[in-house]
Amino acid sequence: MPIVVFVLAVAVFAQGTSEFMVSGLLEQIADDIGVSLGAAGLLTSLFAAGMVLGAPVLALAAGRLPVRYSVTAFVGLFCAAHIVGAVTTGFAVLLVTRVVAAVANAGFLAIVLAALPRLVGPAVIGRATSVVVSGVTVACIAGVPAGTLLGQVWGWRSAFWAVAVTSAAVLVPVWMMLGGDMRDRAQPDGQAPSMRSEWPVLRQRPVQVAVLAGVLVNAATFAGFTYLGTITTGIGGSRWVPLVLALFGVGSFLGVTVTGRYSDRHRRRIIVGGTVVLAGVWLLAAVTAHALIAVMVMSVVAGAVAFGVGSTLIATIVQTATSVAPRTAGALATTAFNIGAVLGPVTAGLVVDRADRPTAALWCSAAFTAVAVGVAVMGQRPRFPSEVGQVRAGAR
Repeated sequence: MPIVVFVLAVAVFAQGTSEFMVSGLLEQIADDIGVSLGAAGLLTSLFAAGMVLGAPVLALAAGRLPVRYSVTAFVGLFCAAHIVGAVTTGFAVLLVTRVVAAVANAGFLAIVLAALPRLVGPAVIGRATSVVVSGVTVACIAGVPAGTLLGQVWGWRSAFWAVAVTSAAVLVPVWMMLGGDMRDRAQPDGQAPSMRSEWPVLRQRPVQVAVLAGVLVNAATFAGFTYLGTITTGIGGSRWVPLVLALFGVGSFLGVTVTGRYSDRHRRRIIVGGTVVLAGVWLLAAVTAHALIAVMVMSVVAGAVAFGVGSTLIATIVQTATSVAPRTAGALATTAFNIGAVLGPVTAGLVVDRADRPTAALWCSAAFTAVAVGVAVMGQRPRFPSEVGQVRAGAR
């Protein structure tokens, strides 16, 4: 595996830390800036919206540039947004920096995921994807707790500075290791495909199935994860919340690491079989959520299966779409999973309010995954990761 893939994972670690740590700093930010806690919550919702909108727009806008230029620019913009956010005293400016950071994050992921086939070759796309995605899981295990701790000790601005420093540290390695114009290597005639030529990939059944399954699986993941802390507090008190969230992160890391080793050879089995297992995992988590030890165990298991299947679906979307949509393949994967990250918590919130109990979020996760099972089974023919020749012919 090229070292640059691990360097890119470090950048994803910084981005994942930024995305999730703010939820633990909202009260401090609200007090310091002088806004309500509800208003401070916009910092998380606008980040998610920026991720959804930023991926397709920036993938198309930056797709004609050499990969080293676009990726380095996105990392630099992400770093600059956190520097401005760390020094600002105005809430409006802070909101803008979160949107800018989200857009840069989305553009980075879209370009990187689309570039993986050229960076590592088609035979190990699944493993390379798991390495990149592991940056998010390590952020859940170490980055988010560390950012929250920094915020508690030295103020929320110190957490923003830490993310900025981590991002800055990878700027030079990314620039050096992504040398050369990868676009030209992928297109020998030097002509990048037009935007119009890439849109037909959205009509291909294998792409539609992979994207829809990705949305549903990630919606299930974030529906359950969002209320995991609340469920834990209701059972054993708030002191257990950091441990349970860390266990979910550990499971996530194990899931992407293990499936990454086998997804290139057994992608279809992991997606179909893993989705079926995941539906059962969320059901079991919902049934046993009254016991603290069960919540701890199921946090590890749910994290492992959810992120294992999720990272495999990311690789599937990229490999399925990249032959005819090299600039939008990464954007499709990024957008699909961020739509799920928005859809899951919103739906779970409505269900939890109606049921008046946080464990209803786990039933919501089970429902999302059950639908994903039907989608995954429907996609057995043509098989995952797709019959590239059929997709190419359909686009033509």
